[in-house]
Order: sequence, then structure tokens, then C-alpha cells
Amino acid sequence: MRVLGVNAIFHDPSAALVVDGRIVAAAEEERFSRRKHGKRPVPWSAWELPDQAIAWCLREAGLKPEDIDVVGYSFDPSLCVDLSELGVCDPGDQVRVDYARRAPGFLAASMPGLDPAKVKFVPHHVAHAASAGLAAPYERSACLVLDGRGERASHLGGVYDGPRLEILAAQDLPHSLGLLYEDLTEHLGFLRSSDEYKVMALASYGKPRHLDDFRHLLRTTPEGGFVTEKVDWAGYAPRLNGASEGELTEAHADLACTVQQRLEEVLLELATWLYDRTGAKALTMAGGTALNCVANSVLARRGPFDHIWVQPAAGDAGTSLGAALHLSGTERNERPEPMTTAALGRGWSDDELAARLRQAALPFETPADLAEVVGEALAGDAIVAWYQGRAEYGPRALGHRSLLAHPGRRENLERLNDIKGREQFRPVAPLVLAERAADIFDGPLPSPYMLFVHDVAPAWRDRIPAVVHVDGTARIQTVDQADEPVLADLLRAFERRTGLPVLVNTSLNTAGRPMVDTPAEALELFGSAPVDLLVLGPHVVRRAGAFR
Repeated sequence: MRVLGVNAIFHDPSAALVVDGRIVAAAEEERFSRRKHGKRPVPWSAWELPDQAIAWCLREAGLKPEDIDVVGYSFDPSLCVDLSELGVCDPGDQVRVDYARRAPGFLAASMPGLDPAKVKFVPHHVAHAASAGLAAPYERSACLVLDGRGERASHLGGVYDGPRLEILAAQDLPHSLGLLYEDLTEHLGFLRSSDEYKVMALASYGKPRHLDDFRHLLRTTPEGGFVTEKVDWAGYAPRLNGASEGELTEAHADLACTVQQRLEEVLLELATWLYDRTGAKALTMAGGTALNCVANSVLARRGPFDHIWVQPAAGDAGTSLGAALHLSGTERNERPEPMTTAALGRGWSDDELAARLRQAALPFETPADLAEVVGEALAGDAIVAWYQGRAEYGPRALGHRSLLAHPGRRENLERLNDIKGREQFRPVAPLVLAERAADIFDGPLPSPYMLFVHDVAPAWRDRIPAVVHVDGTARIQTVDQADEPVLADLLRAFERRTGLPVLVNTSLNTAGRPMVDTPAEALELFGSAPVDLLVLGPHVVRRAGAFR
């Protein structure tokens, strides 16, 4: 059975393909269009489909539109009500709902040969839930979804048993943890529905001075939901427009810290409520709030579940995969195969990469031992643009489209943030060999998708200062030889030279741009940023030889 999933309604449009229960392809439209997050989440953009991502998914599987058995669209307009009845002000929402109703026709027009009757609406939070509960390696799991909003709710709590989801709780709007965090993001001068991760990073610099207030403003209910009261943000810190480091003050950091800590407390209460009603050993999570890796770590450390699995594309991009998994599971009455990698996007063969380098007239080498050559450069403090295999699905660079550097040089944090045009308060993340992670980092292991933060052992903080955040933590990615052999070999080559089984890893992009996806984009970044080495598959380009 061939199931295509589509997310188009809010932001991060994407497409995913599941064939006979196996995930074949998944990609975000931003990687094709080069528009960060694909589009802004405004009602009049809801008609825009991830046309390029859809077309690529079909090509990857050798399918035509008429070969698809069913298309899942991750929003169900029949569940919508006039948002004003729920106390939400969104004057254009009826436009969004109207576009959603017309989605079958839009998809048929975009995919000539597709019967619009094959398009099925999947409730937004059910799609989120399926992206986690049906992708995780557990037959039974509690499932927690939290985001800004779906059709009329902002939350789902339930349990998966086999392919079926039982919904136990849902929180109607206007109460929304995601929208609360978005409001704070905007108040601090960042871009809402985009820069929430910056607020999470800023929170580490503050103190939770207003926690008593926010325990009243944000509180859980006995039914497994929560209440979010209106917040007078300016009463806690002045509003900023287009924040820069010079404008951010202690008051802003304290406000961010307060909201972050209260969010963690509320998530813990919601998870405990689910555990009490399900007794499940595993918790699976999705929705934009599940990208808050600091909160995820609190759940892992203090929560009642033995295992926590978070969808790597937990934001709206993941709902295309969830819609496809949901329909695959319900139509076949069988659980899909678990998701074993986030490397579900585009890739190029070694020969294709070499051809692109020749076309660009760049001198390159193809060393017999790539890990030794690149490990030597990194040990000598080179910045390496690392491009390997298929692109990652989701917002994290996981060693396929990455910038790598020496973690023992404190100045490399500033150096990388300068290259990427980022705020200096933002951390970069470490890659670490899976078998060495427990010696250096305290937290949930393994952690292959960079969705938890770990305390760095005191003995290691001065050894790898570039990846240690101001609060002594790091958002790690563990690298297993069986899953990522090239990356694991590189880490070992670097350790032989430095004694450090860790590398700095940050996404391969510059300010305001999506992660590099194609070889041409990798070449563009190499030509415009002070990167010392470009590694395209097995091929190495040295700046010293390429630009004289």
C-alpha cells in the first residue's frame, strides 16, 4: 500500500511516503524552495502545497501520482469552529479552513493523474501523534502532543496499542502552551513560529524570578489539560522589536527562564497524568513543543516513564509523515515499521558529487582514508563543511549536513556563530561516540536525534568548552558505528589525535537560510563562508587549493 502524507496548512510544509508500512522518503519544502520554514503560518498561505517535496518523494520511489493508493492531509476542516467562539482572534482563519476543504482539488491539480477522492483528512494532532507513536519502536506507548494549535485544540494525550490510538485528553483553544511560548518569542523581538529555540537558549542566562506568577498564569487541570491565562509580558520585561544581543537584558533572560521552567513543570504534570491512566512504560512525543530539548530532559530525568521517544521532525513538518503512518496503520490494521533514521531526504552518489566538483572547476581529492584526512584537519582547528548521504528530516543537523569543528577550542563557538550569522548566546552541539557518551555526559542515552540536553561531567567541561552551554549542559548526538559508520570513523580518527571522542556539530547553513540540501548549495556556502574544508561524500576540497 502506497501512502503519501502532506503537510501544508500552517508552516513547515512537507511530504512523506510510506510504502507497505515502510518509510521510504520524507522532506521539507524549504529544502527545495530555499524559503526558511517553507512559508509563514498565515491563513492566506494555506493553499501553498509542498509541490517539490511531493514530486521528489514520488521520484524517489519510482511512482506516478496515479500509483498512490491514498493521500493523507494533516488537517481536518470538519473539526473546525469559528475561533472567535473559543476566544481566539485570527480574522483570516476562515480563509485557511476554506483552503483546507479545497485541498483534494489543489492536490489533484498539482499531481496530474491523482484522483481527488483518494485524499483523506487526518486530524492535525492525530498526525502529530502518529509521527511519534507509530514511528517509535514500541508496540504500546503513551503519546503526548503539544503545539500552537490544530483545528480547535493545542494538545492531545493518548495511548497507542498496536496501530490504534485512544485519545484520553485534548485541550481546546485558546489555551495553548505553544502559543504562549510563541507570544514570548515575539515579545523578545524574535520571529514567532520560527525562533522559539532562541528563547530556550536565552533562558539558561536567567533566573526564574516570576515563577509564582506563572504558576497561576499557567496551570494544569484534573482532566489532563491546562489553562493559559493572558500574560502582561511588558510588566516583566520591555518589548523588543528585532532583538539583538545589545538590547536583551537580565529582565528578558529572567522572563525566558521563568516561562521555560514553568513549561517544564507543566509537561511533567501532563506526562504524569498520562502515566497514571495508561501505565505505559514508554512516552512518545511530537508537536513543536517536543523540540524543547531542555523540557524533554526534565521529563526523562524526573518523569515516571522508562523510555521517552521524540519525533526528530516533531514540528509541523512531521505531520506529513504522521498522516502517512496513520493511514498506513489504520488501512492495513498493522503497525508500520519503526523509524530508524532521520536521513530520509535527498542524496547524491559519489560519482554525481565528483561530477559537480568538476563542473565547478574545483580541485579535489578522494583520499583512501577519509576519516584520517578530515580528522587531521579538525585536530589542526579547521572548520569543515561535512556533506554525507541523505539529508536529515527535521530541524537538527545530524552529521549529514553539518559544520564540524574542534570542541577543545573555546573560541570556536564564537567563530561558528560568526560564520552562521547567529546570536552569540546560542550554543553549538557535540557529536560523541555512543560508547563514550556515558563517560562525558549525564542524561538519556542513546540520543541519536539531538533532542535532549545532558549535563557535562565537570572533568570534561574545560576539555570541550566549545560545546558546553552557560549552564553546564550540552545537546548531544550519540553516534553509533552500525548506524553512522563514516561519522564514527571520523570521531575515532579525531580522538586518536586529540584524546577527545567529541566534535562540534552545527547545521550547514548561514543566517536565515535552510540547511544546505544539494551539492550546489554546499559549494555556494563553501565559496561564501570562511570554511577550511568541504567534504562532499568521499571527496575533499581544501580552501587553500580552491581559492588563491
